[in-house]
Amino acid sequence: MYGWLFRALPGPLWLRVLIAAVLVAAVVVVLFAWVFPAIAPSLPFNDGMVGALSGGTAHIAP
Repeated sequence: MYGWLFRALPGPLWLRVLIAAVLVAAVVVVLFAWVFPAIAPSLPFNDGMVGALSGGTAHIAP
């Protein structure tokens, strides 16, 4: 698929590399600006506490 995309880009090699880099950067920006924030509430990463005891306060060793 990437080979097909690279061959479909117009221009000489240096221009195709530049266009491909801009496309990759645009995809990264879209992911971080809109996609990841939109799906963050659905992900369970912030649901729990690491090391929390069930039924009380955490024990601090002397």
